[in-house]
Amino acid sequence: MPRRTATMLASTLMLIALLCAGVFIPVPYSEMSPGPTVNTLGDHDGEPVLQISGRKTYATSGHLNMTTVRVTSADYKMNLVEAVYGWLAHDNKVVPHDTLYPDGKTEEQSTQENAEEFSQSQESAKVAALKELDIPVKSWVIVSTVVKDSPAEGRLHAGDVIKAVDGTTVKEPADVATLVTKHKPGQDVVFTIVPAKEQAAAEKANKTATKTEKITIKTATSDDSGAKRAIVGISAGTDHTFPFSIDIKLADVGGPSAGLMFALGIYDKLTPGSLTGGKFVAGTGTIDDDGKVGPIGGIEMKTVGARSKGAQYFLTPAENCAAAAKDTPSGLTLVKVNTIEDALGALKDIRGGKTADLPKCTAK
Repeated sequence: MPRRTATMLASTLMLIALLCAGVFIPVPYSEMSPGPTVNTLGDHDGEPVLQISGRKTYATSGHLNMTTVRVTSADYKMNLVEAVYGWLAHDNKVVPHDTLYPDGKTEEQSTQENAEEFSQSQESAKVAALKELDIPVKSWVIVSTVVKDSPAEGRLHAGDVIKAVDGTTVKEPADVATLVTKHKPGQDVVFTIVPAKEQAAAEKANKTATKTEKITIKTATSDDSGAKRAIVGISAGTDHTFPFSIDIKLADVGGPSAGLMFALGIYDKLTPGSLTGGKFVAGTGTIDDDGKVGPIGGIEMKTVGARSKGAQYFLTPAENCAAAAKDTPSGLTLVKVNTIEDALGALKDIRGGKTADLPKCTAK
């Protein structure tokens, strides 16, 4: 066999062997890609995304789209060929597996966590929108979760209203940890609570719950990587009573990043006129009860997904602006927002055609 032919054959066989090896060699990476985008002012799977009853609503127009990121599952084993292809693909992003699933988190655990964050983001979106409209919302601190095998298990329950800790009135969820950690591990802490069942019954009867109980719990020592401190094994959150019904109907979506767009959609439906002026606006960002907008992950995937559906403007959390501006899809204007008030101001400029006044993102 001629040397040239033999060399080409050997090179071809080597290439085939490398490709075969690449297919079977697993690598510790996952992939992110643009996910679906849904108009919060419209319908999804045949029903309105935002359903409000007990309060007058108004017709809307245009789009206020929430955006998502599609990720590979926790147990998906990416091979070397797929990783290389993902690195080269413009609209996808390959990231270390632990970035999406830290500490060996399972698919089930990740799904549950995302569902909880999504539910909390909906509540905060409602509160932020109503506060912006000066509509009163009743709020109180509750036991959000109880850690298994912790001192609080069986003593406190999710939904219990925390009125006080050691006799000190609790006003914010952060107050609970502050008061508990004043103790040394092993000391007793006294919770004054309204049991969840009592609270639910009072809400159903449109009354204020008055029956309280005092629960004494012996603190334990924290076992995380931080400084050792007293804990009881709960996380505190906030619950609300709204003066009318607001339901968000959107399945198969998780995480907190749609909060801003839900809040704007609610605001639009409760006010006359159109926030967008008929324009296609998309966006992302967490939101807290006070209307502050926070950063999210996968911003590059979300801008691509939004533009592919026709978005002209993208409301971008200020902390994500630099990353988003490095590779902005053609035809999409990135608008920087820190609060719901910023977003409402930007929408006013958009519908008024004053786009030169928009606070745009830069790659600095």
